[in-house]
Amino acid sequence: MRVPQADQLGRTLRNRILLVACAFSVLGAFAPIASAEPFVFTAIPDQDESRLEARFGKVSHYLAQELGTEVKYVPVKSYAAAVTAFVNDQVQLAWFGGLSGVRARLRVEGSRAIAQGYEDQFFETYFIANSKTGLTPSDDFPVSISERTFTFGSKGSTSGRLMPEFHIRENLSLTPEEAFARVGFSGDHSRTIALVQSGAFEVGAVNFKVWDKELELGTIDPSKVQVIWKTPPYPDYQWTIRGDVDETFGDGFSERVTDVLLGITDKEILDAFPRSKFVPAQNEDYTLILDVAKQVGLIE
Repeated sequence: MRVPQADQLGRTLRNRILLVACAFSVLGAFAPIASAEPFVFTAIPDQDESRLEARFGKVSHYLAQELGTEVKYVPVKSYAAAVTAFVNDQVQLAWFGGLSGVRARLRVEGSRAIAQGYEDQFFETYFIANSKTGLTPSDDFPVSISERTFTFGSKGSTSGRLMPEFHIRENLSLTPEEAFARVGFSGDHSRTIALVQSGAFEVGAVNFKVWDKELELGTIDPSKVQVIWKTPPYPDYQWTIRGDVDETFGDGFSERVTDVLLGITDKEILDAFPRSKFVPAQNEDYTLILDVAKQVGLIE
């Protein structure tokens, strides 16, 4: 008995639908996990907030475009807040300094340093002094800064606190509180420069990249403040990612983020950091920072 043509067409259509559904089911087993959640990142507030917003607004747009997912930059008010946001999974990626990155990775299992600026491999702190002090540039540590007023940057800063404190202790055999008439913490590098330039503090420690950028922008008056000493180089800033991002955003997502960051060639983005390019980083690169932090007492 012949099947009516309409029934035969319907049966054929149903079979094709079943085949397509099976194919999608098989492919779905190997496809990345789709996430409706945005990919969120933050950064330590190491300088003027408006400049950070401009810098990381560009980064956010770039990441979203390259990763094909929603990306949000969330500013924070302190270095400690950046670490806390990372630990609590409020952010999955962060632009940390050396010390804040070490602290975050110690608290989040599987988190990794994935990229750093080329210059971050050999970072420096500048010791700067108000011109009225009479202090002048030297290749040797300026022991005559003792008994003056001194400001660090943030309490959690590598270049603005950890490394300068290490050199102060090494060269003066005193804690900062013992060495100086008054010790301050400005909160960020831009403010450190402003405080020393104004004379509110006689001497300070500042990130060399921020100093060079401020000098270029004309916010520094060389007749009022100058660099008197430069530390030996050390590893500093880096991008750190949580170890569980692939579970949320799909297998291989962390590697895609790494590749995208290392592939930044946009001059506007690089100039905003400022960095010449980004290069690979790994946790072991910051062993020196961990050792110094333990020695100074900032990590137990």
